[in-house]
Amino acid sequence: MSIRPVTLADAEAICTIYNHYVLNTTISFELDALSTQEMAARITEVSASFPWLVYEEEGRILGYAYASKWKPRLAYRYSVESSVYLGQDSGGKGVGTQLYRRLLSELKQMGVHLVIGGITQPNPASVALHEKMGYVKCGQFNEVGRKFDRWLDVGYWQLNLEQMQ
Repeated sequence: MSIRPVTLADAEAICTIYNHYVLNTTISFELDALSTQEMAARITEVSASFPWLVYEEEGRILGYAYASKWKPRLAYRYSVESSVYLGQDSGGKGVGTQLYRRLLSELKQMGVHLVIGGITQPNPASVALHEKMGYVKCGQFNEVGRKFDRWLDVGYWQLNLEQMQ
């Protein structure tokens, strides 16, 4: 097992994980599957400024986590949004926890102050992971997205890294 920085060679495996959520769940608000090239472009853009990590076991990526800019205005530069996605058979094994521990540690070292997680509701597994890591719920937007012919709510959790142990 290893947690390492993403490479462009990981784009296909990451696409496989992510596109499951896009096509089958309300966890992602995207409606269309991404191509490997689109994912590679996202990896390039995000990893130029923030950590993007993969959890690899025996040559297979089981999950990934990354941070991205919260908002474009300069005053937001110390706040990021975090995301974690696990392969379909990787939940409940501690993969998400290990990815988030490493991601949060790297963000803290970078001087990030606040990490924000947006979670489509309901999603008890993601809420549990975020709260386990110390995030606290700070708000919710009701009926902010529409997918699969239904309105969806998104709750927001935040973690102040200066208060992290």
